[in-house]
This record gives sequence, structure tokens and C-alpha cells, in this order.
Amino acid sequence: MAGDTETPHQISLFRSQITTRRFNDESLRILESLLVFKDVKSQAETRSDLKQFLRFESLSIFQEIKYKTVYQKLSILQFFVRAFALIGDTESCLALKYEALLFRDVKSTSDQSLHVSYLEWLNFAQHLLDQGFYSISTQACEKALACFQKKDVADAKTGDFIENARVIEDIKMLKDRAMKSAASGSGSGKFKYCYILVCGLSSFSERRAQAAEYLKRKIVEKSRICSSFRTETKSAASTLFRNGIKKRHARELRKHQSLQQNIEF
Repeated sequence: MAGDTETPHQISLFRSQITTRRFNDESLRILESLLVFKDVKSQAETRSDLKQFLRFESLSIFQEIKYKTVYQKLSILQFFVRAFALIGDTESCLALKYEALLFRDVKSTSDQSLHVSYLEWLNFAQHLLDQGFYSISTQACEKALACFQKKDVADAKTGDFIENARVIEDIKMLKDRAMKSAASGSGSGKFKYCYILVCGLSSFSERRAQAAEYLKRKIVEKSRICSSFRTETKSAASTLFRNGIKKRHARELRKHQSLQQNIEF
């Protein structure tokens, strides 16, 4: 019960951390603490509300950091990767991870410390494949292969040719699996929710518009579903439920409404 009482305060505190742009470990600890529930339903509701909040806030934030340094942008990206991972928003987490890798890849031409290794691309490709994002997994495999082949050429005089051939074969096999899965029509394919980090690539403005339109559509759908649910619940309660059942549902409704009031932005 104590946890339920503290939850609205914790949610408000986390929202304050984000709106005041405090992208640090303290904010992540607050987020992690308010996701601890004995009540599975309450946890699911909180995760859903936090997902919508973070998605909308992140779009504004990525526009605001346009003129920040490369390392500041990457730090903020990493914060959101971790935040979305905590709330279980796999799509957003992987989408931002992909943006971070692409951003580093672009900037590594002038700063080698940002270089993305073939192993980073390969591990990411495997993760994408496991989560059903087959088209993006294929692209990550292509990045891994191109990256490794550059390394192979650079290490030609001292490299282990047998080991190099094995690595290339492993990458190609993973790519083939991703392509076959994509062709089968299963999985999510591409990210439905496109993120944007402004770093000078022309395609990002289009993707920002796609993301905004997608979020607008999802909020309208969610509002319609919630409205329908409240109407149906009220009707059913007036005809089917009695005494204790009605009281229990009333308590759940008040708890849900309190949660919504504290998460709206």
C-alpha cells in the first residue's frame, strides 16, 4: 500500500526531471523505482503512460539539442535508450540505439573515437532479429560486413585469414536469416515509430514528421478506446454488478484516474 501511495509523487518527480532536462542516473533510478508494483495491472498502466510521455518529450528534446556537441547528443540518446529499456518499450529503445550507431558512424569520419566496430553492428543485428525487426537487422548486418571488411583490409598483413573468413560467413548467415524472415512477412519489419536526432542528415526532417503523425494517430486511438471502455464499464456496472463488485471497481477506477492525472503533460 505504501508503494501505491508514493507512486503519484514518484511519477510527478520523474516528469519534473525530464521537463527540466535532467538526463542522469538519478532520473533513471526514480523511473526504476516507480515501476515496482505488486499489482500487475497498475504496473502495465504506468508503463503505458510513461511510454507515451517519454515518446512525446523525446521528440521535443531531440530538436532542442540540435546545436549541442556530438558527445552531449550521444549522452542524451543513451539516456533515452536506457529509459525506454526500463519501461519495456523495445521498439523505441532499439530505434534510438540505431540512431546512435548511425550518428556515430557519420561522425567517426572526423573523430575515430566514435568508430562503430563490426561487433557492435553484429550484436545489434542479432538483437533486432530476435525482436522481429528483420529489415533493420539486414541493414545492420550490411554495416557489420562493410565495417569488418575494412578492418580485414587494414589487418591484411597480420590478420588470421581463416578466422576472418569465419566471421564474414557468420555475418552473411545472420543477414540471410533476417532477409528470409523479412520475406516471410512475419515480425515488425521496420520501426513504426521513427525517432530523429538532428545531426545534419537531410532525411531526418521527413522522419520527424512521420514520427509526429504516428504519435498523433496513436493518441487519438488511445483516447477513443479509453472513452469506449469507460462507457461500457458504466453500463455493465449498472446492470450486472452489485454491492462489493461495484465498490471494488470504483476503487480501481479512482486509482486509475489518479494515475492519469499525475502523468498527463
